[in-house]
Amino acid sequence: MHELPQIGFIRLKDILAVFPVSRSTWWAGVKSGRYPQPVKLSTQTTAWKAEDIWKLIDDVSSGDWVC
Repeated sequence: MHELPQIGFIRLKDILAVFPVSRSTWWAGVKSGRYPQPVKLSTQTTAWKAEDIWKLIDDVSSGDWVC
């Protein structure tokens, strides 16, 4: 299984390895507020806070997440 860091930043390819949705579904979810907002690390590098991704995974796992 793909392991995500507990702190720091996570790139989209690593998120999608453990959260099985398409890139377009992920970006639509970001736009709608369903998924966490990204952080621009540079002009060509976008990532997400590891803490935000772990919270999303925890919410989905515990059933607190609304589809």
